[in-house]
Amino acid sequence: MAKGKESKPHIGIYGRRNNGKSSLINRLAGQDIAIVSDYAGTTTDPVKKSFEITGFGPVILMDTAGIDDEGDLGTKRIDKTLATIKTVDLAILVITHNTFGDFEENLIKEFKNTDTPFFIVHNKSDLQSLAENTRTKIVAQTQSDIIEFETIQAQNIEKLIKKIKTTIPESAYTNPSLIGDLLSYGDIVLLITPIDIEAPAGRLILPQVQAIRDILDNDAVAIVLKEREVDSFLRKTGITPALAITDSQIFNKADASVPKNVPLTSFSIVLAKFKGDFENYLKGTPKIADLQDGGRVLMLESCTHQVSCDDIGRVKIPRWLTNFTGKKLEYDVVAGLDKLPRDITEYSLVVQCGGCVITRKQLINRLRPAIDAGVPVTNYGMAIAYVQGIYQRAIEPFTKSNHSATEYL
Repeated sequence: MAKGKESKPHIGIYGRRNNGKSSLINRLAGQDIAIVSDYAGTTTDPVKKSFEITGFGPVILMDTAGIDDEGDLGTKRIDKTLATIKTVDLAILVITHNTFGDFEENLIKEFKNTDTPFFIVHNKSDLQSLAENTRTKIVAQTQSDIIEFETIQAQNIEKLIKKIKTTIPESAYTNPSLIGDLLSYGDIVLLITPIDIEAPAGRLILPQVQAIRDILDNDAVAIVLKEREVDSFLRKTGITPALAITDSQIFNKADASVPKNVPLTSFSIVLAKFKGDFENYLKGTPKIADLQDGGRVLMLESCTHQVSCDDIGRVKIPRWLTNFTGKKLEYDVVAGLDKLPRDITEYSLVVQCGGCVITRKQLINRLRPAIDAGVPVTNYGMAIAYVQGIYQRAIEPFTKSNHSATEYL
């Protein structure tokens, strides 16, 4: 249930069966995009719909199964509903008939555990309005605002939209700069982009595209070339780039070609700083040297893709880690936002990809169990730089203003 390429704010609608969640979505959308029925349990799996809320802008609304579903199948539906909380930017909890109990309290606990902003809608208020004692109880327990609503006449629709605007975090719909703080007007940035079997035919990979756009947005100049052209280009032009960014897989080649006075990092490390838990990556990466025989490493891919014979996460990084440590290590690979095959405490290290297709919130929540359990975490690019002996140079563009590059070694 990753956002994928959708950068629009994600809003999840939660509550018990037959509380009018789907009707609420239809009313917000101004069209019938969710199935509505008097029969409880019509929505069986989380469903995402993209549209524009009048007066707010484009969003993804996520309709979820009732949190009070029953039976073995119902339990699976509830699990899927709970899993979506890690992916949404705002949660709306729908209640009716002054009913607020364990189901709602457990949902709110999950909202708070994942730092998900939320508010409560008391729906079907035309049938039964919100009692003052119920409001007092809920506010005391949750510190959340409650909006009365009824979908037939769209009572309080403007108030509801205003609440969405004021509750959803600004980070959900703004796009901060990838490397803007490293650039000045007119700076030249060298992007070293190998074209290998993992590169999509006729296209660049997403992090490369994102970097080009960010450089242009910051009134700088992007020069894109393959690794074998770097030496010739620099020699012929005499250009000294303000920054060089390389694919992590060719760090050694880039390190040899790019002059030492030019800051060098990788697309993966740029993403690590942009949306990952960079401070914990800095702490966790040197723990690679502490891996022991029998240690288990978790490789976290954020997307699903066709696996090549020399896949970066499944083949190359495990090979480099094993060669660097000289230890017999075990590896698990988990793609997308799938469940882990074993308890997080069984791992000695977690290696997360750049996360170009998921949000910062999804990535942080993905890493949270490991960090809470004291399991070291790192990032593809940072791990590669470490085992190839160029870690300090690779992180220096992002650490020199705040930390010594050796502080975390």
